[in-house]
Amino acid sequence: MKLRSTDLVKEFRQSAPYMHSHRGKTIIVMLGGEAIAHSNFAHIVNDIALLNSLGLRIVLVYGARPQITQQIESHGFTTPYHKGVRITDARALELAKQAAGQLQLDITARFSMGLNNTPMAGAQINVVSGNFVIAQPLGVDDGVDYHHSGRVRRIDIEGIRRQLDQRAIVLLGPIASSVTGECFNLTSEEIATQLAIKMQADKLIGFCSEQGVLTEDGSVASEMLPSEAEDALQKLIARGAAGSGTGRFLRGAISACLAGVPRSHLISYKEDGALIQELFSFDGIGTQIVMASAEKVHQAGINDIGGILELIRPLEQEGLLVRRSREQLEREIEQFTIIERDSLIIGCAALYPFEEEKMAEMACVAIHPDYRDGDRGVLLLNRLRQQARAQGLTQIFVLTTRSLHWFREQGFYECDVEQLPMAKKALYNFQRRSKILMLDL
Repeated sequence: MKLRSTDLVKEFRQSAPYMHSHRGKTIIVMLGGEAIAHSNFAHIVNDIALLNSLGLRIVLVYGARPQITQQIESHGFTTPYHKGVRITDARALELAKQAAGQLQLDITARFSMGLNNTPMAGAQINVVSGNFVIAQPLGVDDGVDYHHSGRVRRIDIEGIRRQLDQRAIVLLGPIASSVTGECFNLTSEEIATQLAIKMQADKLIGFCSEQGVLTEDGSVASEMLPSEAEDALQKLIARGAAGSGTGRFLRGAISACLAGVPRSHLISYKEDGALIQELFSFDGIGTQIVMASAEKVHQAGINDIGGILELIRPLEQEGLLVRRSREQLEREIEQFTIIERDSLIIGCAALYPFEEEKMAEMACVAIHPDYRDGDRGVLLLNRLRQQARAQGLTQIFVLTTRSLHWFREQGFYECDVEQLPMAKKALYNFQRRSKILMLDL
């Protein structure tokens, strides 16, 4: 379907805040050999080039597992694995070097395209490869000699940063040299993970065959804490899928998040534009692994009523919130989402759906005075937006007397009483004269 010009402008404007927030950020992109072999790879390269043009600092780490396997099998032999790692003898190493070297040339060539009928038209992208990663042998484990399979010994972080300062894309492959001049076959997930940690990257991004981490019902888990990601990884291990793209990424993302990398994203290499949708839209399209926080956002339960009352009573006394009794809160507790920190409720908001009109009211928004400097109001709004969308609703409205500008900053616009759902319109207090604001989902 052809995109109307007004739709294009709207989408472009909505992506602007993400452009501002991502500019200057360092991201490590982990691209497995399966993704490179897929027909959508050309679009992934175009999207990475676009991110580079928008000012993101990009290190691209590519793998070559299927390409190495194909090379080895074409020569009539196979290589065993031990604990998920290929045992790379001298003969396999030469073929691995060929496969990885060919991919490096192919990827660099892709970034060099400048045809007028492609998204790369006019792009001047420097792709820099080098001996930024120093390897060491894995050695012998359980009596098994890994030969030329290795791991990261150190990474020239300052050297990589100098290249990123020049707006180059740094390209790193799975073959790295040691201080003795030998070559070793490393896993791309270890290189990408160690890079993300040592560079204090803002994001680690990986690609797999699915749209992200799938839940039991087949839907995509939009966000996971490291503990939840560990549970998902253990389920993959139990199914014998630890070596899948999802399994390899989860292992790296968990380590990265626990070491301080704020966000790790997993998306599909089959979906055209998945990288752009994940980074430049509110909902994203894949799975985010986020750092564990002392603050938890969750649906309120009956035991949270006392904490909510303590939070909202001062605002009710000031006339900023409509007074709610304990009995009313007990009836409506399932509508509330709270932010909890060290067993203290520091934020709350409620969502009241009007299903017939496909609308919902966001009400009783409160943040503890000691925690108003952060973005906790935005956090609550985003959670309620997700809930409303999941219920098939299309609009959220609020009634406010003091927070008009804050809601307008979040994309709400003013409207009149006639645009409220019928049931809410009948209850509107004309003496209070609350401003009515609407948000399209």
